[in-house]
Amino acid sequence: MEINGRTALVTGAAAGAGRAIAGALESAGARVVGADLTPDAGIRLDVTDDAALVAALEDVRPDILINNAGGGGHVLPHYPDASVAEWSGWLDLNLRAPMLATQVALRCGAGAVVNVASMAGLGAEPHPSPEYAAAKAGLIRFTTSLADPRVSCLVPGWIRTERAEAELAAMTPDERAAAPVPISLDALCTAVLQLVTGPGRVLVLP
Repeated sequence: MEINGRTALVTGAAAGAGRAIAGALESAGARVVGADLTPDAGIRLDVTDDAALVAALEDVRPDILINNAGGGGHVLPHYPDASVAEWSGWLDLNLRAPMLATQVALRCGAGAVVNVASMAGLGAEPHPSPEYAAAKAGLIRFTTSLADPRVSCLVPGWIRTERAEAELAAMTPDERAAAPVPISLDALCTAVLQLVTGPGRVLVLP
């Protein structure tokens, strides 16, 4: 899909990767509507509120949807110590919300949807946040199951956001040397733009 002149909705756009993605789409000529829990992004939206999410999508009717809102990998407690309500909440945020958003956006005529998953959803090794890893794995498989050329999935590793910079700064030299090299925001945004303008696929960005 061409980006210039299109309307794009980016969830989780107030900071970090979402803010960078929104800026990249705007630079490419899109009219960008940012959505987040804080109105600083553009519109205040809790993507786990079904009615609010549907209303926002039907109001904006985006040509491009970036399902970027997510998280929970750094929040304690984790499954199995977390309560059912706590771990269900992370599944709702990271999987159920983008599934609903994709459904409504396609119904409203969107030509490109990019689901932002995570490397946590790949592989068979242990992960400290099972609910987060399971949700991101589900998001990847959801995208491939659709086999819809309008729907793509980006699977990034650790992204160099302000939080990542703070985490790196707090590490010991040995921990920092052993840590993976974070993906730059420029590389992340380039990948998103590629997925928006190309056919539906899964792009892993380690």
